[in-house]
Amino acid sequence: MFDIKRSVAPLLAALLLGPSAFAADNAALVVEGAYARAVPPTAGNSAAFMQIRNTSGEARQLVAAESDVSNVTELHNHIQDNGVMRMRRVDAIEVPANGAVELKPGSFHVMLIDLKQPLKEGDPVNIELRFDDGSSKDVSMSAQSVMGGMMHHGKHHHH
Repeated sequence: MFDIKRSVAPLLAALLLGPSAFAADNAALVVEGAYARAVPPTAGNSAAFMQIRNTSGEARQLVAAESDVSNVTELHNHIQDNGVMRMRRVDAIEVPANGAVELKPGSFHVMLIDLKQPLKEGDPVNIELRFDDGSSKDVSMSAQSVMGGMMHHGKHHHH
């Protein structure tokens, strides 16, 4: 006779424990200096930046991200295309063994697309980073006002 308890128990345990029960330990991945860009009320998108350090001897890949502040969250990079800087979605960002990758303006970053509300300075932003080994890391940060070159560039266009 079919024993439902015996058949369903392992599946139920797997579902309750989630993928982290079967994933590699991500303690070797350390996220530092994380922040999201505060944006004007009319902006629909933002980006998040951070450094991801890998203290293990095995390379990892950041393969996805999800955030509570945007409807779409993607991994992006800026590339040089016929002398023009263009932003492109990427499938993965390499985190080298015993090394680090810097997600920064003009390079790799987490793109926050279709914001649920504009990010004001100090607003909390939570992002779940997902890696190729099935592990994930929750990162909490705040939105920061980023002026610098962008503001100067913006003023230049308004003259």
